[in-house]
Amino acid sequence: MVRWGFKIKTLNFMGEPWYDMRNEVSMVWPVLRIMSMTLGAGPQRSGEFISMNGTGPSSPLAGKPVPAALLIDTGLLEKNYYGIIPDVSDPAQQVSFGTSGHRGSSLKGSFTESHVLAIAQAICDYRRLMHLAGPVFVGMDTHLLSEFAQQTVLEVLCGNEMQVFMQAGGGVTPTPVISRAILAYNEGQKDHLADGIIITPSHNPPEDGGIKYNPPTGGPADEAATGWIQDRANELLAEDNKSVLRRSISDENITQMDFIMPYVEDLKQVIDMQKIVEAGLRLAVDPLGGASLPYWEPINDFYGLDIDIVNPTVDKTFSFMTLDHDGKMRMDCSSPWAMAGLVELKERYDIAFANDPDADRHGIVTPSRGLLNPNHYLAVAIDYLLNHRSRWSPNAAVGKTLVSSSLIDRVVQRAERHLYEVPVGFKWFSPGLFDGSLCFGGEESAGASFLRRDGSVWTTDKDGLILGLLAAEIKAVTGKDPGVYFNELTEDLGMPYFIRLDAPATADEKQKLKDLAPENVTASQLAGDPIVSKVTRAPGNSEPLGGLKVSTENGWFAARPSGTEDLYKIYAESFESEQHLDALVAEAREIVADALES
Repeated sequence: MVRWGFKIKTLNFMGEPWYDMRNEVSMVWPVLRIMSMTLGAGPQRSGEFISMNGTGPSSPLAGKPVPAALLIDTGLLEKNYYGIIPDVSDPAQQVSFGTSGHRGSSLKGSFTESHVLAIAQAICDYRRLMHLAGPVFVGMDTHLLSEFAQQTVLEVLCGNEMQVFMQAGGGVTPTPVISRAILAYNEGQKDHLADGIIITPSHNPPEDGGIKYNPPTGGPADEAATGWIQDRANELLAEDNKSVLRRSISDENITQMDFIMPYVEDLKQVIDMQKIVEAGLRLAVDPLGGASLPYWEPINDFYGLDIDIVNPTVDKTFSFMTLDHDGKMRMDCSSPWAMAGLVELKERYDIAFANDPDADRHGIVTPSRGLLNPNHYLAVAIDYLLNHRSRWSPNAAVGKTLVSSSLIDRVVQRAERHLYEVPVGFKWFSPGLFDGSLCFGGEESAGASFLRRDGSVWTTDKDGLILGLLAAEIKAVTGKDPGVYFNELTEDLGMPYFIRLDAPATADEKQKLKDLAPENVTASQLAGDPIVSKVTRAPGNSEPLGGLKVSTENGWFAARPSGTEDLYKIYAESFESEQHLDALVAEAREIVADALES
């Protein structure tokens, strides 16, 4: 157990006091069976696809404790991080910024010290190009490679004489905390602007590493910035990093500070914390061994809440997890299999929630529905906020990705708000959240943020902590948990049946899928209904989807390659029935298969 210098109120999964169980690795979460009805999705699927978000697992290990044989070899990860020199002629070992920075693993030669040296130097070069003279806020999550990568990043920043702000004691920092800190520092400034580097592969498996750049606006960098950094980093790799400036970490360049309490004390500006206190709710949180852990007890103490931290363990192997749908380890708080332990406790708490390792994602568990499908909770959150944030501008739009539920469209239409629909990637929401033209931005992958209660910017990156606390506010103010709220919402607006399917894909297959065009779909009907649209660009900003979306009046499907994993994804939604959803999925599979074979 990692101790943070304050008293941690924690229980084990039997509701009993948690003791230091570092040597009790056999202690595991209870196994949760399939919850397709709880999640409002269709029956179990099989075949080549890996099913997600409410469908059956593709592995018999799904939802079960991690066998010792599947735990990462920490020594090998470290050896490869420092010892492997990437083959720059192999695209899989080059720097590649997907939807959220560069990710990879030292076991595959795709995330090594060489990569991080090159990326950190490229960011320094980019800062000079953009005349950014302020400090760099640096944060990391709890993945093992994040620890090594942060050391490398700091050495390069010091070598380039950059000023660095980081958590005191070298502690971990959630992604939204870095976003908020950048915005707070830059408020009212025209020069000497700060930006940030966040070292995290998000919810990816324990063997992965990741690094991303956040500009002075606080959110994910746009494609112009990431493209420049990526290209420069690959140039540096190609010359064996000879142009990288690096030296030992110096106190002259590093300022260690407390990121925790400024964030905690400011939460009342975005969440009605007093309502939660007055309601006397019993709450639970599972940080999934991530960077949000040192924040929850200060939140408890500062506001007088009753939040049980049901899993206070930080373990670089993440041995406390249950396996995901495909039998792999992911700290994915939107997965019913990875969240099996917390869902088992749903009857003991008014609301329970979880975050992934960098705390930019959320998972909401309620007594009424168990783990809420991310799409369902986004619809609930948006509907509640539009009715309980009177100081928000009526002209501020609601942002959603094109693969998020159309229930959100109906919520926004009923509220007489404008819908801003964009491709996958939170970077599309950041400018709007920054200037207030968006009041909310959310992705189907359980990432969202929204404005402060007064209508000003909170964060321009995803914030999993406030989405968890918002669930508590909803319960406190309405008397309904978000699951009950969702049931009532669908009585008025219709029940969505949603599914996301993942399948392994090579780089060539992903490119073919990315290049799909409307003319590739020759059918005039989909699942028995006339096709009303075939789009490859988002209506909100006309940016490419990196795939295709086909819609009818009663449903839709979209197909796109993953920007962070060797997968492609099919999304589908029906407002008719599970059987109609099955038909949508079957025809979507045929269309994608034909495209990949062509």
